[in-house]
Amino acid sequence: MSHRPIPQGADADPAWIAAHPQIQRVPSRDLTLFIRRNFLSPEECAGLIDRIEASRRPSTIADTNGDTGFRTSETCDLDRADPFIAAIDEKLAAFAGIDPVYGEPIQGQCYAVGQEFKAHTDYFEPCGIDFERYCAVAGNRTWTLMIYLNQPAAGGATRFVKIGKTVQPETGKLLAWNNRLEPGKYNGASLHHGMKVRSGVKHIITKWYRERRWA
Repeated sequence: MSHRPIPQGADADPAWIAAHPQIQRVPSRDLTLFIRRNFLSPEECAGLIDRIEASRRPSTIADTNGDTGFRTSETCDLDRADPFIAAIDEKLAAFAGIDPVYGEPIQGQCYAVGQEFKAHTDYFEPCGIDFERYCAVAGNRTWTLMIYLNQPAAGGATRFVKIGKTVQPETGKLLAWNNRLEPGKYNGASLHHGMKVRSGVKHIITKWYRERRWA
């Protein structure tokens, strides 16, 4: 990591992220999206996979849309009281330049063969039935940081539908994107599809940051 003073605001500065070594900014006028290979070591990834396997449960979605196959993965919340998880959490916050108090707990996900998360956005739709429930205290989601913990034998890519960008899983690879255009205005170009795993298993972690402090 850089020795630059780490910003501690509620929002990431794309210039801060772009200045990290080995960072790739996806060329798009519509979405701020960064890729950083080998952000986590194989050992860190293995430790996270072990914790996900110990606690996973069926995934859910905020706004039920009647499609029982919309999100078919398994999920767990990773406990920041675990020093290993706390270290990962701090590493993510330093990368994004966001004060950790704005972050949700890190979520782990596991995708078996045939499982997927169909095209969705990470922010909560202001017109959605559960908007007030999920956003009344901490506000909406701002940035997403997602890391592949392993590379399945086939499938499991993340496709950003609106910008035509597909990212293949690689162990330790981080994706970071901005879910907003500006405060109160959310970016539909962040629509993304966690595509079906065709062979093997895919593990990832996801870290979301909010507009206000996480309770």
